Amino acid sequence: MSRTPVRSALHRLQQEGYISSGDGGKEQRLVIAPLTQGDARELFHIVGQLEGLAARAASEIPSPARTELVATLSQLNGELSEAARVPRPDKLRIFEIDTAFHRAYVEASAGPRLLALHDAIKPQTDRYIRLYISSLVDEIATSVEEHAVIIQCVEDGDAAAAETAVDTNWRNAALRLERVIANLGERGSW
Repeated sequence: MSRTPVRSALHRLQQEGYISSGDGGKEQRLVIAPLTQGDARELFHIVGQLEGLAARAASEIPSPARTELVATLSQLNGELSEAARVPRPDKLRIFEIDTAFHRAYVEASAGPRLLALHDAIKPQTDRYIRLYISSLVDEIATSVEEHAVIIQCVEDGDAAAAETAVDTNWRNAALRLERVIANLGERGSW
């Protein structure tokens, strides 16, 4: 493989925030970007806004499809609750269920542009979500409660409330994660 595709891939990773340049003297040295409070906050707020728009749209889909979506969301939220309550929670399983919960209402209602924007930014949150789950597994019940509000708003067809509930869920998650990062440090050495 030539240097050009590698350079292009590294440039793309840098643009997306996965790597950053460190002090390498004469040559630029690329390192994995640390997990920071500011980055987590910004990413979670962006995803909250995008998913809020999707939840708004999900609340407006016709009743039979919305009823099916509500059933899916309720099932996933129940699974998330159960997965978090076991003595030794499987953090990967919790991550998968939480991701599936949020993805369900996005896929059910987002148009191609919103879906493209979501697909571009959401993967950048995954490192933070994994840290959140591994450090805050005891607080998953809080997320389950926030998800229940989202489900109820979608079921009621209350578009504005659904949008707000999703944004609130992501903003609260950002606040909880900021406390973890403050305790562990922003250098990514943990």
